Amino acid sequence: MWGVLPFAYHWNPNSMRWSLGSYDIVFRNRFQTAFFNYGNTLPTHRLAHSPHGGLFQPTMTQCIRLLSDPHSGTAQRSPDLFSSTSLPTSDPFSSATLTYTITGSDSYPAPSAYPINRHSWIHIFPEGMTHQHPDRIMRYFKWGVARLILESEPCPDVLPIWIDGPQEVMNYERTWPRFVPKAGKEITVRFGEVVDSEVVWGPLRERWRGLKERARGRRVLELGDEVGGTAMEVLGELQDDELKYGAEAQQLRIDVTLAVRSEVLKVRRASGLPDEDPKRALAETYREEGGKEAGRVGGRNTDGSATKPGL
Repeated sequence: MWGVLPFAYHWNPNSMRWSLGSYDIVFRNRFQTAFFNYGNTLPTHRLAHSPHGGLFQPTMTQCIRLLSDPHSGTAQRSPDLFSSTSLPTSDPFSSATLTYTITGSDSYPAPSAYPINRHSWIHIFPEGMTHQHPDRIMRYFKWGVARLILESEPCPDVLPIWIDGPQEVMNYERTWPRFVPKAGKEITVRFGEVVDSEVVWGPLRERWRGLKERARGRRVLELGDEVGGTAMEVLGELQDDELKYGAEAQQLRIDVTLAVRSEVLKVRRASGLPDEDPKRALAETYREEGGKEAGRVGGRNTDGSATKPGL
């Protein structure tokens, strides 16, 4: 159970630390839900297990807002056009809802409703699952990390981290008692440098701003100058289908995730490991190999790796 952990954050001396957890794994009952809520873990649905999963689920909105400035102009909304709750600039008790829903019938505390929680740390494993490979090769990164970098205001800092050793403590091939970690194993955590946001993310965010300007233009044509031109965006929510599913938006998210992975590879390389095959960064590589279930022999993949859903 080894992996990579970039922290996406923007510094706040009073900032909290948040992480994401798979709903079907760590929010299965009342006790687990309370435990992980108190541990600042946000519930995340996975499309393979729930129709409520995906790139635009409400938990991603919470993450984008937690990374952002509580007084950002994009935090406001136009009540005439959007039904979603906007963010407060001061007192959440009088200006925002304190909970949010993932399925429409559940309810979770909304940490981003409190300005003191903003500019927080978000701890993520961008592979979206644990991946044990004998050569310590990473899977491709999921697009959620791209939303955090492109849509948070201002651009968050990103700190890449390389973690090695948990795969020895909790190896997938261990026998009973599987729930007991193996003692005497070494775990190393290597920190990289904070990524230069202007150099690495600046051009990518500029492309995103261009896509948003075109979306505003479409809105003006559809709603008219007076309405479409004055409508304000809701931070962490996308109203335009092209920004969600358009080919350019999807390619931009691919480019961002590849850039994030490149930064993590620098830390991996510094740990003494050789470079990976560049094809391992692409989702197409895994689709060509048949996806998650292809090439499994005796519980492991034919290349010697093993994957399981991450937390």
